[in-house]
Amino acid sequence: MVKIASSPKSPAVANISESAEEGFEAEFQPMTAEQAQAWRQQNPTVSPWRVLALQVAVGALVAVLIGLISGQHRLAASAAWGSVAVVVPAVVFVRALSRQMQRAQPGSALVGLFVWELVKVILTVALLLVAPKVVSDLSWFALVAGFVVTMKVYWLAMALGWMQPKSKPNIF
Repeated sequence: MVKIASSPKSPAVANISESAEEGFEAEFQPMTAEQAQAWRQQNPTVSPWRVLALQVAVGALVAVLIGLISGQHRLAASAAWGSVAVVVPAVVFVRALSRQMQRAQPGSALVGLFVWELVKVILTVALLLVAPKVVSDLSWFALVAGFVVTMKVYWLAMALGWMQPKSKPNIF
């Protein structure tokens, strides 16, 4: 059996990491029940359903605009299917996680997060794979446009302050 020795840390690196660890330990103080309650009131939870509603609205708007500008129903349907491939898995994910977070065991909730994220990815890929069968004369360019624009709504929601607590000021 061969034992591999790790390279020794230089004294400067060892001192920095030790002092950093000590600094974190010295500054951490658990909250009291009253402090935790006050923190929860200052930082209310943000509903993911608002972001999903914005995704649905933006996806529909993209499909309608593409249809109006191009005058082709197939392009609008392709863009709409791209939006569906984002929104439907997100709805499944949010619904499942909202039920998962009611569990008392944090480990179980974390495993559920990973499982439902995998389900979301698989569902997204499945919806993209069935697109040619669902949308006649599919335009992949329009589908990807609808998909990307709908996916980027998270950035719009952050810019609008929808993903921040209401007690903090909005950027815009």
